[in-house]
Amino acid sequence: MTEYKGIKGGAVQNFEEDPDNPYVGQVWYNETTANLRVRQTTLTSAWASGGNLNTARDRMGGAGTQTAALGFGGTPAVANTESYNGSSWTEVNNLNTGRDSLGGVGATNTAALGFGGKLAPPANSALTELWNGTNWTEVNDLNTARRNMGPIGNSTSALAASGGPPATASNESWNGTNWTEVADLNTARNQLAAAGADNTSGLAFGGTDVPNVCEAWNGTAWAEVNNLNTQRDNFTGSGTQPAAIAMGGRTTPGALTNVTELWNGAIWTETSDLNIARQDLRSSSLSQTAALAFGGDLPAVTASTEEWNADFAYGVWATGGSLNTARSTLAGAGTQTAALAFGGNTGSVTGATELYNGTAWAELNDLNTPKLQLAGKGTSTSALGFGGNNPVTATTESWSGTSWTEVNDLNTARSQLGGSGASNTSALAFN
Repeated sequence: MTEYKGIKGGAVQNFEEDPDNPYVGQVWYNETTANLRVRQTTLTSAWASGGNLNTARDRMGGAGTQTAALGFGGTPAVANTESYNGSSWTEVNNLNTGRDSLGGVGATNTAALGFGGKLAPPANSALTELWNGTNWTEVNDLNTARRNMGPIGNSTSALAASGGPPATASNESWNGTNWTEVADLNTARNQLAAAGADNTSGLAFGGTDVPNVCEAWNGTAWAEVNNLNTQRDNFTGSGTQPAAIAMGGRTTPGALTNVTELWNGAIWTETSDLNIARQDLRSSSLSQTAALAFGGDLPAVTASTEEWNADFAYGVWATGGSLNTARSTLAGAGTQTAALAFGGNTGSVTGATELYNGTAWAELNDLNTPKLQLAGKGTSTSALGFGGNNPVTATTESWSGTSWTEVNDLNTARSQLGGSGASNTSALAFN
């Protein structure tokens, strides 16, 4: 009988956790869960139809989660509020002041904030209202009346980023009671999208005049980061600064898109598209993996709702920054956005050490002893490099975040070994 190894070219291996990028059809044993697992033929990340809004409209405010969402306001300057339970929308108490193009944030459909927007007759609004699960209450206004902002955060900690018209770079922070002007965006924009959990971190992307430019907020200032792949405005976003999703919008006047992109803290990657191309849609605000897209313009207003369910169990690969020193048989430690690479073979043995910040690699202090086929474990600021070949060695070095220091050797010199451990104070070597 043909064996699995003969079919797939690899044996069934044991892993402490699921491997980072298994090939299609790979089988492995997860020691933590005590389960035999297999890589599916395809990922199941996709948009599925949800229940329609009771009132078709666009340019709403949105808040909550995929199974507990709130949609409020919308064109033409209505006060309607609807609550979503994961399958259907229910009409609840209206906003005190009808408007469209307003900002909306909230972690659930029982605690939300609606701010700014466009009144009827057309005029920018500074009004802010707080939702307690039953009623809306007027609270302190924005300092600058505007609409089409990038809404970030929740009902007690939020940002109102940019907006217009005219396009502005203005940024205001909400502390649960008042709005305060804080550092502006680098680029003024209107009709943008945004994501973020609170007023200490966020992401603002796209918009008029700068349709693919992305900026990240660290609680003090904005910094430009990698652009969207598809330029657009009049779209929406969900998630947090390190894990966001952008969906729908308009690429040029009259050209609607259903493109969906995922942000991993460093770059945007295109993924499964919305089923319906539309602009001026809205989303529940804090999740990248279980988002909701509702309403919008086709160009006729729509009541359509779509649910995003992401299966990232095995991930997808996207191109990141290249090492400064090309090499093989090196060691590594850390995370995707804070990684360490050291040692290896460039054609000759090297001790070169580099640090990755999620975008680019920077050269740091070399290992004291150049070697290849070594093991490495830990973090980008607290790592161990042990064993290796040049010749076969028991040498162990500890990384402090700045430099390498030789510490106690392995009991047995060896190369091509494995290792595990969370820092430079606790590790395991095996082969």
